[in-house]
Amino acid sequence: MILPKPAPGNDFLSRHVELLCFSFRHWTGEALVPQDLPPAEAARWLYHAPFALLSHDTRADPVFNYANLCAQDLFEMDWATFTRLPSRLSAEAPVREKRQRLLETVARQGYIDDYRGIRISQSGRRFKIEGARIWNVIDQSGRLLGQAAKLDRWTFLGDKQTP
Repeated sequence: MILPKPAPGNDFLSRHVELLCFSFRHWTGEALVPQDLPPAEAARWLYHAPFALLSHDTRADPVFNYANLCAQDLFEMDWATFTRLPSRLSAEAPVREKRQRLLETVARQGYIDDYRGIRISQSGRRFKIEGARIWNVIDQSGRLLGQAAKLDRWTFLGDKQTP
């Protein structure tokens, strides 16, 4: 399912953000957004957060269904492009198998907080992420809805690949 672009009129996808926040707290015991924000304000804060946040769905070939502004800037994609992209394409072909093994580990464990890897933007700009937190997105009944990643640290690499 492709979610609509976050905008003031749709509360920045408040329900999806509630699930991201619930899941993050479930797995880490930590808050993803400042405490005591009403859902629409929390969603707005997260969309403009100083870190990259993305999530994908549970299809056989998962597709991104959320990317805050920082993630959109980092991967050089607008909302419409991002939310049509199979998440595997955020990594270069040679490392996709390693990325898949990581996601399988997250699926089993529920969460990891020390992922590092190379990703690529739409223009071919490569960057190394470190200390990424990746978790299963679940609802209150424990049903798996996808996976999410919070990226706090990245370094752009000097070489640019052709997309």
